[in-house]
Amino acid sequence: ISLMLLASCKPIEKKNDITTDKVSTKTTLAKFEPAGDKVLLFVGQELEAVGGLEDYNDGYLDHFDRKPAGWTTYTNINPGEDSFGRIQDGLDGIWDTADWGDNDYNATLQLENSNYENMALAIGLQFVHHEEKVASGEHDEFINRLADWLLTLGERPVFLRIAYEFDGTPWNHYEIEPTVAAYRKMVDMIRAKGVTNTAFVWQSTGSMSTQEQLEAWYPGDEYVDWLGTSFFNNWMKIEMFEFARKKGKPVFIAEASPTISDPDAEPNRGITLETNLGNPEQAEQAWKEWFVPFFKAIEENKDVVKAVHYINCHWDSHRMWYDNPTFKKIDARLQLSEEITKRWNEEISDSKFIMSSPTLYQDLYNNK
Repeated sequence: ISLMLLASCKPIEKKNDITTDKVSTKTTLAKFEPAGDKVLLFVGQELEAVGGLEDYNDGYLDHFDRKPAGWTTYTNINPGEDSFGRIQDGLDGIWDTADWGDNDYNATLQLENSNYENMALAIGLQFVHHEEKVASGEHDEFINRLADWLLTLGERPVFLRIAYEFDGTPWNHYEIEPTVAAYRKMVDMIRAKGVTNTAFVWQSTGSMSTQEQLEAWYPGDEYVDWLGTSFFNNWMKIEMFEFARKKGKPVFIAEASPTISDPDAEPNRGITLETNLGNPEQAEQAWKEWFVPFFKAIEENKDVVKAVHYINCHWDSHRMWYDNPTFKKIDARLQLSEEITKRWNEEISDSKFIMSSPTLYQDLYNNK
């Protein structure tokens, strides 16, 4: 989960626009990559945001009739680290309910509920400060436990975002060489266990690295199924779309939530305007200045963008974001605004968006 995203207050000309009639002509698709200009819709990210559970019943699944194709959760391999008062065990939030400052996570609770049937799962996995231990083998027990758990999910498609936002140095502090080695090691070990239901996603912030810097972080085509990017207030500077074209890989917009840079703030500080979708004026501004560009980016980059994840989060109610310059004044819950809900439903009713269905798994394995 990104702690902050730096953005310039002065908009710059977007470099990655392409003509809207461009569609991928690749003959070989990546694992779980939908054909043509289809786009998988995910929603996340913690239990409160997604909902659909007895004790978490005011989230996306409780307010929108059309169930998305998937949802997102998070976990870690950083045992012993203190995260907002919680000492992490490693793989937190998979089997038991855990709150490391961003509200409750429990993937098993979701997997066991019928409301989550026919949905793919995207997992953000971080190991900040532990990349050398992962690479050296010191944390092999966690990788093996994760692989064993992935095997229990059967045919459910999983998108594993290893060391997500690796280049977000103001908050993640990953080192290039051990992080690349750790990424490769995890992929090798998970594959060696016989896991076939998991696509490996290599997610940058998308906008904080140049093409050359992305290349330096890249673990290699054989280790990457999908490329990932975030889409927050610095969306105009995303480099990942062009990088994906070079690599012939699909893009997962793996983190997206309405954030608007404060034009009066000091440049490159990541400070955003208050955006509460329950406030009609702020919701209208968010639609014009973030949602419209979001859907436009999907359309203009439809040759590479094949999955998106909307974070339906009450950011400013979670301890992790109280003092964060990007998210401390954000409430991105779509259901707070009738107008936003209406427009959102209109956008995702487009036939290009893939939603949950009884044939979803089969379609993804067969690249339909």
